[in-house]
Amino acid sequence: MTSHKRVYTVVVVLILVAVSLISFSFYSKSPEKTGFFRKVVLAAAVPLGGAVNSALGSVGMAWKRYVLLVGLGEKNRGLEREIASLTREVNDLREMSLECIRLRKLMDMRHAIGIPSVAAKVVGKNRLSVFRTVLIDKGTADGIEVGFPVVASEGVAGRIIEVSWNVSKVLLLVDYNSNIDALVQRNRCQGVLRGAGASECLLKYVQRSEDVQVGDVVISSGLDGVFPKGLPLGMVTAVEEKDAALFQKVKVSPALDIAKLEEVLVVVKKRGDGR
Repeated sequence: MTSHKRVYTVVVVLILVAVSLISFSFYSKSPEKTGFFRKVVLAAAVPLGGAVNSALGSVGMAWKRYVLLVGLGEKNRGLEREIASLTREVNDLREMSLECIRLRKLMDMRHAIGIPSVAAKVVGKNRLSVFRTVLIDKGTADGIEVGFPVVASEGVAGRIIEVSWNVSKVLLLVDYNSNIDALVQRNRCQGVLRGAGASECLLKYVQRSEDVQVGDVVISSGLDGVFPKGLPLGMVTAVEEKDAALFQKVKVSPALDIAKLEEVLVVVKKRGDGR
């Protein structure tokens, strides 16, 4: 900004000097002989005029560059807004693509179960309470009742414990109050999968004589009358045996990631219920 002011000042001074000299020269009486001062004025008129023209040309070029930079700045801001808009659009399309993938897996689970079910979205999670529950956007208006099993594409999620017209509460399988009759897929060893909080479960009442190994898959047995038989529950991550204990302590990691649960299926008709 300071350099621009200096240029303008110099130009103005030069113009004023040139105008004064030229005016003095041409509007004064024309003598028969050219005096010394007039000779000086005439001699200085050409280079001074060239200097003025050069200065004016420099100012004109500087102004054009300034106007060009202003235009480029506005154009860049427009491009930035367009890039931001396109970025949001790409992100929305990516989310839609990921949701389609999840829903396709969920539909595959529906076909595998072979039982009527209602698809629902998780609309709320209870992070403050000791109870591990989520809310889904389906309720009695969709035929959902208390006790109905809830599954995801990876396996069992939990069961319905409260129902409203358009919202239901799901007790997750990792909750301490969750108990699911289960068996080890490899050797059909039976037990009860109980929630252990956070992201872990325990397979209870497994006798010491049973051969349970890390990596064994645990599935629903279907004997509790709630969950269909054969649904994935989780995988054995640790087995502990104590000398005085009657049962083994079997730790199980759930088949699905509870923290990433977004869509579920609520089974509305159980096998052999006559409906």
